[in-house]
Amino acid sequence: MKILLYSMNFTPELVGIGKYSGEMAQWLHAKGHDVRVIASPPFFPHWAPFEGHSAWAYRKTVCDGITVWRAPTWVPARPRALARMAHLFSFMLSSMPLLFAQIRWRPDLVFVVEPPLFCAPTVLFFSRMLGIKSWLHIQDYEVDAAFGLGLVRGARVRRFALSVERWLLGRFNRVSTISAAMLDKARDKGIDETRLVLLPNWVDVRSIYPHAGGASDTDKPVNGYRTMLGIPADAVVVLYAGSLGNKQGIELLADAARQLAAAGHIHFVLCGNGPSREPLKTACANLERVHFLDLQPAERLNELLGMADIHVLPQRADAADLVMPSKLGGMLASGKAVIVTAHEGTELSNVVAGRGLVVAPGDPDALSDAIAQLAASRPQREAMGAAGRSFAESELDRNAILLRLEKELLRCLAD
Repeated sequence: MKILLYSMNFTPELVGIGKYSGEMAQWLHAKGHDVRVIASPPFFPHWAPFEGHSAWAYRKTVCDGITVWRAPTWVPARPRALARMAHLFSFMLSSMPLLFAQIRWRPDLVFVVEPPLFCAPTVLFFSRMLGIKSWLHIQDYEVDAAFGLGLVRGARVRRFALSVERWLLGRFNRVSTISAAMLDKARDKGIDETRLVLLPNWVDVRSIYPHAGGASDTDKPVNGYRTMLGIPADAVVVLYAGSLGNKQGIELLADAARQLAAAGHIHFVLCGNGPSREPLKTACANLERVHFLDLQPAERLNELLGMADIHVLPQRADAADLVMPSKLGGMLASGKAVIVTAHEGTELSNVVAGRGLVVAPGDPDALSDAIAQLAASRPQREAMGAAGRSFAESELDRNAILLRLEKELLRCLAD
């Protein structure tokens, strides 16, 4: 197959959409498919172009045998509502010439990743013009999220945006998304069942695996992080590792850390970058047992996740079924207990139930109580961690998911 991957985020971004788009392209290339990529300069989660990349120039590179075209994209230092929309729109405009430059190559299929949905009309025109297949993969329902998170307001604007989204989604040959709840939302938007595909975010269960390194363990490689941060080997480490953005409700961690400040054996490690990092550091300024780390290299991810005794995953209530946090797969695969903030009945709650604790969003008392409960019971932590690992092996294995994707791509072409 000749596959054109149109994804704003791409390797070498280590978290979020870029990670999965990069791994998918590399896997398909390794299977013998001809893959080309249109992307922006890497910028996430720092919201600044990576060293060696320019936000203002077109660039063509070869990454692990895959040709990647980078479209100049304006990257706001503070990605608020209007700035974020301008950011997405700038990529849409600058990437259009790169898309139409592929006419001579004539791919069999264009695989476009949302966000940004702005790129969908051009992809549909391009695919119809060449008589090829179009595939939309939804990582975030950005229209619903924009209104749900209060980034955009107005009943008439909402109705118009949703009607345009529905029209666009209905014209792709395939629409995929990452969770059962998000698939249900696609059905609600009028997408025919025969064109829907479940494509969850995966985890490499061979690279992320359980090992010693939590409280009372002496596994030296993992405890290297504890030594670096000055955390005692017998302390209970509560870890958040991922982007620090406005969908996480990350400020809840500062409240929980403040309530547990008297528990001398509980340490918080907050690892990541993003627009919420500095406000979070300010909120934790006087808390001695809260430690911050920048985003760590991919080769140390297993070591980082293995340092934890408890993973925490705060999520705002109004985003619980609009996005499925990609970081959850690694948490479960690491074999450590997880605490998430979500309402009962949401996809996030259903995945974590029995493999961790679920508490109400926006409730620091409930979060701190859950942390204290697991910190006091190593057997409970270990039982939940083992259940999470089992789920990751059976449902989230990267190779199994991408094999299913390959079959669906071939079916789409055959149709």
